[in-house]
Amino acid sequence: MLQRVTVPSLFAPPVYSHASVVEAGAKLAFLAGAVPLDADGEIVGVGDPVRQTVQVLANLDEQLRAVGSDMAHVVSTDVYVVASEPAVLSAVWAVVEASGLSIGPHASTLLGVACLGYTGQLVEITATAVVPGPEPAARKAVGPADMIQA
Repeated sequence: MLQRVTVPSLFAPPVYSHASVVEAGAKLAFLAGAVPLDADGEIVGVGDPVRQTVQVLANLDEQLRAVGSDMAHVVSTDVYVVASEPAVLSAVWAVVEASGLSIGPHASTLLGVACLGYTGQLVEITATAVVPGPEPAARKAVGPADMIQA
């Protein structure tokens, strides 16, 4: 159902795959950007991209559960960080990596941007995930006693 591809002829990515391929017929969820807001709509971790990333991931986890998926079924993310220094991007990525999103690993892009939608917002993550279907029922073994003669 899901194949994660690291291309041997390209530089090996640290904790993500180059591509994710989903077999036709799978249900996909395209999630809006998860943002660092609490349930009251307040920014969490003002001025702290690491704390905001923790909140963003908690909100992303809620979004995934609401559609019947989870972090392990994420196939692609875009991680937006208000930053011009690679060290800030690395700090945010370390939180993403520790979150369980790197299980797989999934395809991801990490971007430094000038600003995001909410005043004080430093991090946003968009995601695409597979929504796993119900497990198929186990097939009963058919033996001679189960066969009907016509």
